Amino acid sequence: MSRFSHYLSIGAALILGAFIVAFSSRTTVSHVPATATSTISIASSTFPVLPGPVTLHTASTSIDSKNDTGKTRSEQTVPVLAPQKVVTPAPVPTPEPLSTSTPPAAEPVSVPAPLPSSGNVALDASAVALRNALVNIICYVPAGSGLHSISVSGVLIDSNGIILTNAHVAQYFLLADRGVSCTIRSGSPAVSRYSAKLIFISSAWVHANVGVLTEAAPSGTGEYDFALLAINKSVTTAPLPDSFPFVPLATVPPLPGTPVIIASYGAQFLDPTQVQSSLFPTLVFGSVKSVFTFNVNTIDVLALGGSAAAQEGSSGGGVADATGALVGTITTSTVQGATATRSLSAITASYVRADYASETGQALNLLLAESTSTAIANFAPQMPALESVLTAALP
Repeated sequence: MSRFSHYLSIGAALILGAFIVAFSSRTTVSHVPATATSTISIASSTFPVLPGPVTLHTASTSIDSKNDTGKTRSEQTVPVLAPQKVVTPAPVPTPEPLSTSTPPAAEPVSVPAPLPSSGNVALDASAVALRNALVNIICYVPAGSGLHSISVSGVLIDSNGIILTNAHVAQYFLLADRGVSCTIRSGSPAVSRYSAKLIFISSAWVHANVGVLTEAAPSGTGEYDFALLAINKSVTTAPLPDSFPFVPLATVPPLPGTPVIIASYGAQFLDPTQVQSSLFPTLVFGSVKSVFTFNVNTIDVLALGGSAAAQEGSSGGGVADATGALVGTITTSTVQGATATRSLSAITASYVRADYASETGQALNLLLAESTSTAIANFAPQMPALESVLTAALP
């Protein structure tokens, strides 16, 4: 009996030890120390105002920064991002992207590249869907306005023609009274196809970033930096399609190590003429390197490392996983040096859903269930007040 008790004691100790190890490996949440943060610029592609009549095809980019770093969620620490700050942690060894459609060297891209392959059938199918749902957004500003024309990205997330992009992009749609005009382009190369109306922009972002429109090198973390547009008409002789290609928004964020496809209309290495006639999608296979939170333990930001997608014009581009869901939208990036050495970040689809619900009091799915005409009409009364916030800071 004493021998049995001895074995029983040993077994109990082993079980207790395993429990302690398992418990200690659970996610812990900590705030990022102030000494570990630094400002990072937003990185959209901007281009000069050209002489002559307004041409919606001519543009560059102007706001889209991205940050790369941090710990992970499950089994690791999830740091908290301070407003207008980014974390610069120790480098995390990660494999190089499997392939890209844009060379990493800082040189113009003027010819289309074949869609890359990851060797993963599901991820390759997701890449095709994401490319088909990708759009280029160009906003042209009047000469002498003190603003920058931009060429950026967006992703269709609903068959009715709803586009997810950044707030720092969609703020231009609030300035139609100031002669700002925007068009939606798609294809390879991108050509003008549609016009769109604003159906949501984060009020919190507008109030916190009133100077972004005129700043030479705006900065941020991506917090609140999302907006929704609804395609409302064709700008060609072709009618609107009955259904748009789209990638549905994910409900659960990916963990570090998750393989993803990143797509955007990067334009940093193109001049205005090339943006007009030779702007092709950039597609990169990569993985989630690390994750961050704006709050306590939610996964709100994906760090994606350096790749050809880390360039101006990628703002509003999409990040999809092998299930075919859009898990993130590109918000910030470093834009200096070789693209492989840069850092790219995206806010998660789950963060977009949660913050939309927090600001509006309703689930995002309810907005997507509405007709585009209803969504446009419902948001229109909110636009004058938001416009006045922006215009109060303009020259």
